[in-house]
Amino acid sequence: MADPSSSAQTTDSKSSKRDYSTAILERKKSPNRLIVDEAINDDNSVVSMHPAKMEELQLFRGDTILIRGKKRKDTVCIVLADEQCEEQKIRMNKVVRSNLRVRLTDMVSVHQCPDVKYGKRVHILPIDDSVEGLTGNLFDAYLKPYFLDAYRPVRKGDFFQVRGGMRSVEFKVVETDPGEYCVVAPDTEIFCEGEPIKREDEERLNEVGYDDVGGVRKQMAQIRELVELPLRHPQLFKSIGVKPPKGILLYGPPGSGKTLIARAVANETGAFFFLINGPEIMSKLAGESESNLRKAFEEAEKNAPSIIFIDELDSIAQRGRKHTVK
Repeated sequence: MADPSSSAQTTDSKSSKRDYSTAILERKKSPNRLIVDEAINDDNSVVSMHPAKMEELQLFRGDTILIRGKKRKDTVCIVLADEQCEEQKIRMNKVVRSNLRVRLTDMVSVHQCPDVKYGKRVHILPIDDSVEGLTGNLFDAYLKPYFLDAYRPVRKGDFFQVRGGMRSVEFKVVETDPGEYCVVAPDTEIFCEGEPIKREDEERLNEVGYDDVGGVRKQMAQIRELVELPLRHPQLFKSIGVKPPKGILLYGPPGSGKTLIARAVANETGAFFFLINGPEIMSKLAGESESNLRKAFEEAEKNAPSIIFIDELDSIAQRGRKHTVK
């Protein structure tokens, strides 16, 4: 005959295991974590949510909210109620998704942002290929009607598109005062003087993230455990008396993604990334190679937390072994 207490213990054990194994899923079910959906209202400054979800998050129609996406990207938008929007989703247009580095069906987190101030001044510049062949005053034709009495929230570094006439012009928010977020009010000064921004320069600066690295899921999980955890939660290692690893060795044939993985980890964790090319740092002069390495580590220390990536490490190791033999 089965022991009821034993059965109860087994049930409790299974329950606790189930809770533990679904911990990550529970995090994804946090009330403020929503699935990205396509917008019906194609406005760069507006997102929409179901009224019940807004009430749950204590948001009101017209509130300015902070939305966090991927690769440490966030932006500010005005939230509106939409009965047609599913409760676990948030509707946003392509421009907002691009600023957050997310795609449709990705997850974002939504936060109250009550302290966004009216901007004193903002500096906005167009992207070069979107104004090619255009003549006339960009401020009068595009920016003035776009911001007029709209009280649009903007974030430094964000892009937005403005339609005017027969074409769209893409702009970047270069500077905002005060702070990284502000609302462009009627008395906000809008500066648009300066050379257009080259698109290739912006694309070159576009950060690599975990989603850009494919085919190395197992290796990426190991690297994140060794690198990301100590960077994000150093107090955890101190509390349990474990020293985090000082470094890890990535090995594989050229083109297998070693540098890409290191850049992705640096971008996702917010760490300063310092790339050292092994052959370039070596010198025939005695002591100069060591000096070059020391300078690199000093620079990384100034920008801590940092990730130093030494490419072609074998070139340094070989030179070191020869020196030791001598």
